[in-house]
Amino acid sequence: METETATRWLTDAEQCAWRTHLEVNRLLTYQLERDLQPFGLTMNDYEILVNLSESEGLRMRMSDLAAATLQSKSRLSHQITRMENADLVRRENCESDRRGLYAVLTEHGMETMQKVSPHHVDSVRRHFIDLLSPEALTQLSKALKPVAGHLRGHQGRL
Repeated sequence: METETATRWLTDAEQCAWRTHLEVNRLLTYQLERDLQPFGLTMNDYEILVNLSESEGLRMRMSDLAAATLQSKSRLSHQITRMENADLVRRENCESDRRGLYAVLTEHGMETMQKVSPHHVDSVRRHFIDLLSPEALTQLSKALKPVAGHLRGHQGRL
């Protein structure tokens, strides 16, 4: 026999926090995307370039890159194909696993990162970081860490 639990509706304060979070997330993502457009990049492109530029050997297994960027393997494959056509990345076979592939940052991809990164950081500062006090940033990080940890635990269920 199933017992029905009552829905715990959001309080006014919870509703305000939730909707503000959604609005900020959408608006900030939109603005950061706009600021990358002059460079011919999307936020997905930039995230992939960052992951590769910070990886040992400037390479990552495609499956690891898909997990790091929260993309399906097929979506990432299409994204990498587009980025290959722009000479930002290339694919390489994995010597230890014939089925495995690496995404590798090209020289042009690294040059692009070096050119775009200062502009992106400036955009993040103008539209987010500099609008909050150091104390508010500390509190925001502290408040969001449990949520990030919880959602990372559900990552495999996406």
